[in-house]
Amino acid sequence: MDLALAHVSKNFGGLRAVGDVSFTVKTGSIFGLIGPNGAGKTTVFNLITGVYKNDAGTMHFGGHDLRPLKPAQIARCGIARTFQNIRLFTQQTVIENLLVACELQKRAHLTAAVLRLPVHFEDEDVMHRRAMELLRVFDLDKVANESPTALSYGNQRRLEIARAMMLEPRLLLLDEPAAGMNYGEAEGLKTQIRWLRDTFLLSVVLVEHNMQVVMGVCEDIHVLDHGVTIAHGTPEEVRAHPKVLAAYLGEEEDEGA
Repeated sequence: MDLALAHVSKNFGGLRAVGDVSFTVKTGSIFGLIGPNGAGKTTVFNLITGVYKNDAGTMHFGGHDLRPLKPAQIARCGIARTFQNIRLFTQQTVIENLLVACELQKRAHLTAAVLRLPVHFEDEDVMHRRAMELLRVFDLDKVANESPTALSYGNQRRLEIARAMMLEPRLLLLDEPAAGMNYGEAEGLKTQIRWLRDTFLLSVVLVEHNMQVVMGVCEDIHVLDHGVTIAHGTPEEVRAHPKVLAAYLGEEEDEGA
């Protein structure tokens, strides 16, 4: 299913956070959304996932109009995300952090849990096995029963991605997943993103400042600056785009001086 944004805008009081942004994420693609700090990238994620409501424009995922939906309903449509600032449940274990995200896949409801019906235990077993499979994918299975606070920063990032995958998404939104990772970890992340796309047949939208990751894994890139689009294209086209160079390096200001 494609994700399509058309002329999307969002203002906070007199501040324009996102202005007339349009792009389409094709099914099965790895799409980069980049720009300097304050460009509006995370705001776009918050609009897609229903945290904020857009003031203008449309957002569709497959046949779903996302604007009137609540975040839980959007998750049911098949959209999952990670966050720019790590948001883990520190009082729970690593595996429990994954299990909190499995409610959409459970067949049993509260009554079955209270009455201790067989379907409740079957659900628990299926979800536990799925969580362990995902932890193995991210090489976290050996720390399944430890606190997430005991993990390195990079592994906490991977745990967030694993938790998002528990929702069985069709579209995965990754907000700066390489933050805090060294070169080797970032290279491994690139491989994992491709593997997740190919294995689970999903689309990925990546917000990231690490250009090693963006240029190495994204097939299509959309660039924002101060909430508006300044470029769109392949990694090669974006890398050489004069507006992108100006936004990141300040070339226009240098030339004017």
